[in-house]
Amino acid sequence: MDKITKSLFEMQDKKFRDFTSKLIPNVDKELVIGVRAPDIRRLAKALSADERKKFLSELPHKYHEENLLHGVMLQLIKNDIGEVITETEKFLPYIDNWAVCDISQSKLLGKYPDMVFGKASEWAKSEKTYTVRFAIDVLLMFFLDENFKPEVLSLAESIASDEYYINMSLAWFWSFALIKRYGEALPIIESKRLPAFVHNKAIQKARESYRISDERKEYLNTLKIK
Repeated sequence: MDKITKSLFEMQDKKFRDFTSKLIPNVDKELVIGVRAPDIRRLAKALSADERKKFLSELPHKYHEENLLHGVMLQLIKNDIGEVITETEKFLPYIDNWAVCDISQSKLLGKYPDMVFGKASEWAKSEKTYTVRFAIDVLLMFFLDENFKPEVLSLAESIASDEYYINMSLAWFWSFALIKRYGEALPIIESKRLPAFVHNKAIQKARESYRISDERKEYLNTLKIK
């Protein structure tokens, strides 16, 4: 067992492992150590740049927390969008659950919108569930504020899948689109052309937000697909 894996096991909480395993049922419980995210972040920051670089090159990893640590390390790459994209694309094929997917977005992705939107468009066409989910996460996190453009909604709308974890991510995206870009997103919701699950779940999540007025919540409720 190498130094980093040993460090993860030293932080193991078996009760937390049992809890985590229930949240990621597609991952073998024997591959879940049981380490909390703040501890994983502290470990990532404590490692040297050389140790992080070596770890990023050692794919695939065995344990769930090693993948989480990998995702956190991607966030620690500073001032080099080329490296972020390269390392992200190396890692995407090995992401096997929503938790790893959702922790792996470097904030640097939001600073190069033209390049990253092009990459998100490529990732969205992948046959791999969590590569598509990663693309949706990127759109939600970085393209509904100052980087917004109509093509963002068009790209999200073009994603069609039977995969639960893709559709849940799409629902979250559209709920935030309603929160942040109500005027642009509403016509798509009014047209009812999104898949029923995505459509209704997006409305539900938007109506649970304190950032949408009661008047808008009531109107959105009338738009549910029966």
